[in-house]
Amino acid sequence: MLYSTTTPEQKRLKLRELLASGTVQQFPGAFNPLSARLIEEKGFAGVYISGAVLANDLGLPDIGLTTLTEVATRAGQIARMTDLPSLVDADTGFGEPMNVARTIQELENAGLAGCHIEDQFNPKRCGHLDGKNVVDIDTATQRIRAAADARRDPNFLIMARTDIRATDGIQAAQDRAKALVDAGADAIFPEAMRDLDEFQAIRDAVDVPILANMTEFGKSDLFTVDQLQGVGVNMVIYPVTLLRIAMGAAERTLESIKAAGTQEAQVENMLTRARLYELVDYEAYNQFDTGVFNFQVPGVR
Repeated sequence: MLYSTTTPEQKRLKLRELLASGTVQQFPGAFNPLSARLIEEKGFAGVYISGAVLANDLGLPDIGLTTLTEVATRAGQIARMTDLPSLVDADTGFGEPMNVARTIQELENAGLAGCHIEDQFNPKRCGHLDGKNVVDIDTATQRIRAAADARRDPNFLIMARTDIRATDGIQAAQDRAKALVDAGADAIFPEAMRDLDEFQAIRDAVDVPILANMTEFGKSDLFTVDQLQGVGVNMVIYPVTLLRIAMGAAERTLESIKAAGTQEAQVENMLTRARLYELVDYEAYNQFDTGVFNFQVPGVR
């Protein structure tokens, strides 16, 4: 119904178990709370909440314009709709180490299972674009150390993302990953790996879980789960996939309405009223008030 039946503490334990399972865990990116419910229904392990998606949903580019309050609020709305653990993109931590510490506690309060914090300069840019800049090793490790020290639930996952591969190469990414783990990172997100060998290089460098970002139109090929498991990846995200497919469908539908004067040609591609009511669990509200759900749900039409 209105919220998850699983507590944030239980979700955090579940995330830890998933990352220790020995198999790759798939976390599609939710672009709203209802899509998180769909991700759970389809049998995925968890939900990813992309900073790019949160920014784009506000009509903004992914360059660090969103605030901690905006991210924590929207991420909390998404996390509460599913029993699955949710991992959120916390960008650079929204400021200096003290701001990073506050970020962790606000995300804990919002019910997230974990977050990742990156080593780019602020303003940042999408991890698969050229022209990125990364901070020095002291600044990067201070962010992670502040995050680890600030958390109150020891099972809240602190993941460190490094973008240094794009600026300094894979050896630098290995060295940065090691330093971030030493600073307290529970997992590593090596951004924009070029091939499977580079994922393997990160796997060889650290003994914590690593994440693969399988975003479309990026630097990495869209590797399969089996390929990623073969090089020791523990978790794979599909951050913007659902938003891109949904917006593509919305664009085609608007074009169809404009051209034909009706949406009739697109109706067969739509989620039906009955299916939408099923996803929002309309019927379950009847247990509180029979006046809420006292009708027959119509079929396709």
